[in-house]
Amino acid sequence: MKLWLAQPRGFCAGVDRAIEIVEQALAICGAPVFVRHEIVHNKHVVEDLRQKGAQFINEVDDAPDGATLVFSAHGVSQQVREHAQARNLHILDATCPLVTKVHLELLRHYKNGHQVILIGHAGHPEVEGTMGQAPKGAVLLISTTADVDTLEVNDAEHLAYVTQTTLSIDDTQAVIEALKTRFPNIQGPKREDICYATTNRQNAVKALSEVCDLIFILGSKNSSNSQRLCEMAKRKGIAAQLIDRAEDIDKTLLPGKKNIGITAGASAPEILVQALIVHLRGLGYAAPQPIAVAEENITFHLPVIKQQPCETSSI
Repeated sequence: MKLWLAQPRGFCAGVDRAIEIVEQALAICGAPVFVRHEIVHNKHVVEDLRQKGAQFINEVDDAPDGATLVFSAHGVSQQVREHAQARNLHILDATCPLVTKVHLELLRHYKNGHQVILIGHAGHPEVEGTMGQAPKGAVLLISTTADVDTLEVNDAEHLAYVTQTTLSIDDTQAVIEALKTRFPNIQGPKREDICYATTNRQNAVKALSEVCDLIFILGSKNSSNSQRLCEMAKRKGIAAQLIDRAEDIDKTLLPGKKNIGITAGASAPEILVQALIVHLRGLGYAAPQPIAVAEENITFHLPVIKQQPCETSSI
C-alpha cells in the first residue's frame, strides 16, 4: 500500500508573510496583538498564534484604544481601513500582495468608468474586502455561469471583471468564457487573478488523481482553496476528504485503498502533513513518494515593525 505526496502543498508566500507579521508584532510590540478575523483560515495556525498572545476579533471596534491591529491575509474594505485609521490604531496590513493586486485592478477599472464584475463566493472575507474597494453597488458579484445569464449591467460596453484568488481554475475559466460570450468587449486582468499557489495545488491534485484511489486534503472547512482541492479530487472520480488533522480521517474510506494521496491547502502547516503521514504509516502504508508539478520560490517582503508605539512603513 502506497502513499503519494503532492508537491507543492501547504503554506504559500502570502500565508507565510501574514503569520510572520503577527509573530513579529508579538515579539516587537508585545502581547496582545489584535487580528481582525482569522489571519488565515486554519484552526491550527489560529490556535498557535492565540497561545502566543494574538487575540482574534470580529470588528475594528473590538480592539481597545492604542492597540496594535493586524488586517488578515484576505484583505479589508476601504471602510474598515478608514475606520481603523480614524481610531488611531497601530495598523499592520497582512493582506496578501496578490489580493492587493486584485484590489488595485478593481480600482483602476472603476476609476476608468467601468462597472466591475467580481467572480467569487459570497460571504468570503476576501470577497467582502475586494467589493469594498469601490462604493457600494459599484461591483457585481457572481459565482457561476448561470449567474452570467441573469446579470443586469449598466452599460455592456463598459465592463471589466476580476476574480477571487482562491477559486477553482476550471470553474472560473468557464465563468470567464460565459462573460466574454455575452459581453465581447469586457476587460479582464492582464494576468489571471487566481494565485500561483491555488493553481499549483489544484494541478497537484489532478496529478494525484492519476495514481490514487483516495486523497486526503489537510485544511480547515472555511478555507476556500482547501475546499476547491477536495472538490477537484471528487470531480476526477476519486474519493477525498478535507480534514483538519490526522485524527479526523474517516477510516471507513480506507478499506481497499491501495494508493492514498496527501496534500494540504495553502493555509495548512507542514506539521499537519507529517503527522498524517506518521498516522498512515502506522496503518501499514509505505513511505510517501512525491508527485511534483511545480517549484515555488516566491517570497513577499514584510513591513518594518517598530517598538511601541508600534509604527509601520508602507508595504
